[in-house]
Amino acid sequence: MTAHTTTDHLDDVAVVGGGPAGLIAALALAAAGRSVVHLAPPPPTDRRTSALLQGSVDLLERLGVWEAVRPQAAALRTMRLVDGSRRLLRAPETRFDASEIDLDAFGWNVENHVLTTALAARVAAEPAIRSLDAVARQVTVRGGFAEILTGDGDLLRAHLVVGADGRKSLVRDAAGIGTRERRYDQVALVLNCRHDGPHRDTSTEFHTETGPFTLVPLGDGRSSIVLVERPAVAERLAALSDADLGAELSRRSQRLLGTIEVDGPRQTYPLSSLKAASMTAPRIALVGEAAHAFPPIGAQGLNLGIRDVADLAKAVSRTGDDCGSDEVLAAYGRARRFDVASRQAGVDLLNRSLLTDFLPVQFARGLALQAARTISPLRRFLMREGLAPDYRPAGS
Repeated sequence: MTAHTTTDHLDDVAVVGGGPAGLIAALALAAAGRSVVHLAPPPPTDRRTSALLQGSVDLLERLGVWEAVRPQAAALRTMRLVDGSRRLLRAPETRFDASEIDLDAFGWNVENHVLTTALAARVAAEPAIRSLDAVARQVTVRGGFAEILTGDGDLLRAHLVVGADGRKSLVRDAAGIGTRERRYDQVALVLNCRHDGPHRDTSTEFHTETGPFTLVPLGDGRSSIVLVERPAVAERLAALSDADLGAELSRRSQRLLGTIEVDGPRQTYPLSSLKAASMTAPRIALVGEAAHAFPPIGAQGLNLGIRDVADLAKAVSRTGDDCGSDEVLAAYGRARRFDVASRQAGVDLLNRSLLTDFLPVQFARGLALQAARTISPLRRFLMREGLAPDYRPAGS
């Protein structure tokens, strides 16, 4: 028989997950006046990057994290879409400038390990958060609270459990929340690079027949790259020498950044999407990739998860002692429904429109980009909606 260490202590919130979404959730819920226990072993070093849109940066500023991240982040002041296909119908090049909506930048690109290090330091300094270097093994709802069994054999109790534990979420499975998944015949090759040409704070997304090829600024003379290809091609590229891969990336990028050199390891990720049937269950709320995940297009993934956290903290802050009540969870579910559904549908539609050779679809995509290029009110609307629904700069 396994011995468990129980506690009579009842936390307001238990957050499960050690990635950026989990760390931000712990901080935001503590800032909402709640006692938080955060369960997660230190994550492995992640050399990928995240483009944090301005709404996410606003929240990190309020949580006291952005000051530590900002010196190592690169501004994204222009977004450029280029049709890199060889199809008969090609969309016009389209540029969006942050200054058009009175912003200095749409957001900032930062290496994930820099972000998680800053978040972990802020979590460690927050007295309302207890951080445990432990994994959750089991979650059980018992009326007015949930009980968590850790890998160390401890039993923890909280009014609300937040599942920020990724695509294979134990919290989601424990709640009996099903998922709808779609696998794409695509693999993303992810790496950082150096180049001898200036990026001018411009993120460039080439739309090709196999998916997007995106170059995002990462400081002077550096950028991060996400190249989406068919699986066999992606694996072949990943196996090239640094010199040969740099030459191939220079060619594919039309030398917009000059000569590209690989800077660090490369990784490959099969592309898929996931949507939870619900973002809530009794005493449980899901955030980030535990609730939704999709291909790396338009910098929506982590930013959508951060908006999950912001809406959950808002719902929690408007209630009394029981922050895991049905009313709180219903308010959170309502707040997230449209944003999540629209982003997931939009990313899926854009990705599939790149893969199809059906001429009417190519014509419609080109027409939409032409309208976004030439109709100023539509441009400004799309830029604001790209940041977040009804986004307005902080203080406006």
